[in-house]
Amino acid sequence: MPRRRQLVDRGLLTIGALSAATGIPAQTIRTWERRYGFPRSERKPSGHRLYPLSTVGRLRRIAQAMARGHRAAEVVPASERVLDTLIATLPPSALEAPSPAASAPLPTSLAPADSRELFDTLRAFDADRLRRALQAEWASLGPLDFLERGAAPFLHAVGDAWATGALDVRHEHFASACVGDFLRAVRMPLDERAAGPVAALAALPGELHGIGLQMAALVFAYAGWRALVVGVDTPVAQIEALAREAPVSVVALSCVASPAKETAATIAALRRRIPRRVSLIVGGAGAPRTAPAAGVRIMPDLATLDRWLHARGDGPGDASG
Repeated sequence: MPRRRQLVDRGLLTIGALSAATGIPAQTIRTWERRYGFPRSERKPSGHRLYPLSTVGRLRRIAQAMARGHRAAEVVPASERVLDTLIATLPPSALEAPSPAASAPLPTSLAPADSRELFDTLRAFDADRLRRALQAEWASLGPLDFLERGAAPFLHAVGDAWATGALDVRHEHFASACVGDFLRAVRMPLDERAAGPVAALAALPGELHGIGLQMAALVFAYAGWRALVVGVDTPVAQIEALAREAPVSVVALSCVASPAKETAATIAALRRRIPRRVSLIVGGAGAPRTAPAAGVRIMPDLATLDRWLHARGDGPGDASG
């Protein structure tokens, strides 16, 4: 009898088999076990993990709760009753990951390590398959890890492939459009229940990349803020007018491609022109490394933005940002 079959007959699964049964990457399972004490494994003499077969059902329910917008820290250590409550607090999403048994084979991750299979998906313009891969990552990682460990590395890999000629611009545009559509769709139920302050998200003149805005908007919505996405290539005068006319607590700028010196000067000018009550924060690969003016806060990554939003709570904007 094959070794894997013997383990199943004993009610045990290897971490690879557990990952296949739940759609949750093995690395995520290891992280949850170390951080939250679930799922619990026993070890073979070789040191490899074995998990009870009963773990599958709970992990699938955890993935279901995370697909509806809950954090791993909320759902993984939760009791069964609390987990039921968390699942019930948000309606099912149209993008909730399907049962692994019902899905076609998918890349196990959106990270560059799986780029060959993912790039084949892009070359075939297979939007449905890419959407299912995004769903699987979203369900297993949760919003913030999905952005930082799934979507962002995938988009970087696509950009690098375009730069080297492995993919063409049509493939890069297709990938960006699919990811953007997915981010807007999963943000929708979060927007519907958001009751916090309003944040206006924009990109400065000459900035034509909008994915960073969509990623940041998802982080704002996940923290309970109301995200107002103004869009790319926005004149400074229009951002100033919005900050004065709308009940905006924060203006968030995404900077990707503009020269750093010009960007810093524009940000400093905008800080002088918008009300002091409105915080000004800046992020993205092209953002200045240090604040170009007092009252400007640089967000080096989405995790920093997430911490800032939760530490800030629902208070009004302030001049220090």
